[in-house]
Amino acid sequence: MRTRWILFFGSAMFAGALGGALLGPAPAGAVAREIIELQSDVNQLIQGQQTMQTAITQNAAIEKTLINQALDAVNKLDAGMSAVQKNTQDFSAASGARLDTMGTQVQGLADNVSDLQARVGKLDQKLTDIQNTLQNVDSKLASPGSAPPPSGPGAMSPGPGPMSGPSAGAPPMSSNAPAGPSGAPSAAGPSASADVLYSNGLRDINGKHYELANQEFQDYLRYYGSTDLASNAQFYLGEIAFMQGDYQHALDAYNKVIDDYPKSFKTVSARMRKGYCLAELGQKAAAIRELRAVVRLYPGTDEAKRSAAKLRELGATAG
Repeated sequence: MRTRWILFFGSAMFAGALGGALLGPAPAGAVAREIIELQSDVNQLIQGQQTMQTAITQNAAIEKTLINQALDAVNKLDAGMSAVQKNTQDFSAASGARLDTMGTQVQGLADNVSDLQARVGKLDQKLTDIQNTLQNVDSKLASPGSAPPPSGPGAMSPGPGPMSGPSAGAPPMSSNAPAGPSGAPSAAGPSASADVLYSNGLRDINGKHYELANQEFQDYLRYYGSTDLASNAQFYLGEIAFMQGDYQHALDAYNKVIDDYPKSFKTVSARMRKGYCLAELGQKAAAIRELRAVVRLYPGTDEAKRSAAKLRELGATAG
């Protein structure tokens, strides 16, 4: 368009000069010179337009190259961000698994401490009972067992006779008398005491002997289901199933803790783990509801923090 206007303008000037030369009284030589000058000006205008067009073309090529380089840089940056995001997600998943394992181990240690405290209390009570028994025995030994024998003429000879030995009125000791409690279970009873079963279960779950630990905690619930640690045993049954990837059985075990032991200190951990199980079973909406309930009902606890982290992993907020 600009070239067209330049040519048009140059042609108009040339035509005007030519008309003026033809119509005016100027001499022929002057007219020819003016025509030559006009032609030179037109050629210069055309050359300038070509130079400008060449510069515009070069600038456009440079701009296109710069745009392509910028797009390549953006694509590389996007690929780098995707790699960083994937690494972050992998690290978060690995950290969550490690935190779960550490949480289980910490809970096991806490239960061991509680168990040791209970055992120390029982030992202290047994020591007190033994001391009382020894004091009673000492007091009986210190008191005279019978009156001194008479020294008169009718005194009985201390030699051997029918009355020497145990008193005739004392009942004989029966070898068939029932023995006292020995701590050994009956044939139909548990294979170990409550403390031993529970400690063995904790030891085996921490040692990853899951099948053995599962049997020990089931035995504990079967024979000692009314003790204070029954809710813990039920919770660890869920932990064993969760670690083995059996999320449905783990969910059932955690629900039993929540329903049967609502006042247990394992309830909050069971609710958190329930959310984990629901997420693994593909029930995302139910998992989000359960995890949000843990954050809302138990603020500031370790379970609330872990539930909030799991919610972020599921793409949800804690609110």
